[in-house]
Amino acid sequence: MAGFSTGLKEKLKISPCQVDAGKITVDTSLPYFEALINPSGYKHQFSISYNKKKTLGQAGAEPKFNAICPEKLTLPELVLDGTGVVALLGMEDVTTLVERLMSVIYAYQGEKHEPNYVRFLWGSLIFFGRVESIAIDYTLFKPSGEPLRAKVQLGVVGWMSTEEITLRSNRSSPDLSHIVEVKAGDSLPLLCNRIYKNSSYYLEVARVNNLTNFRDLKPGLKLRFPPLS
Repeated sequence: MAGFSTGLKEKLKISPCQVDAGKITVDTSLPYFEALINPSGYKHQFSISYNKKKTLGQAGAEPKFNAICPEKLTLPELVLDGTGVVALLGMEDVTTLVERLMSVIYAYQGEKHEPNYVRFLWGSLIFFGRVESIAIDYTLFKPSGEPLRAKVQLGVVGWMSTEEITLRSNRSSPDLSHIVEVKAGDSLPLLCNRIYKNSSYYLEVARVNNLTNFRDLKPGLKLRFPPLS
């Protein structure tokens, strides 16, 4: 089938998360959604906010740095197939697949009074955030009108800790000048253990530095390490 890969080895997994004491972790007590068909691609967006306020009489204004905005992830086409053509572990109809996906990314959580934070995990992609837009395009039907295939487009805004928000929005902070140059043999968990005495902060450091593949650090790369408090 053109446009997407069955991806037998590793499937896109969308897991609900919980935030506690400024840290985000996967909530293993809740069900996750695993794609039967991997998407053909995704878009990882980075943006910077500038203050362009003009004073009276000015024709223009020099953009002044304001903040680094939360990252965004777009999945342009996640295919949900109920025809049985690509079913490996038993077939589910499209309506059930949509309901399972929506229960993870969209359903209102009574105790939290809000939808879930989620983690998108696929290959080198590890993205925490909240889904802000969902578009479902039903493309194939039974004679009865029951859908057999749907294409889902997702827009996700990245999660940021309070410390990260402070760091990204204050360029005069001395923490922004806390730079470490990667040496041969360094890994992000190793550097976090060296600096924080705890390797578990590597995901937050990866987000601060906009690393898309933190498993392959190149010697000479300069990384910022935010404070713990």
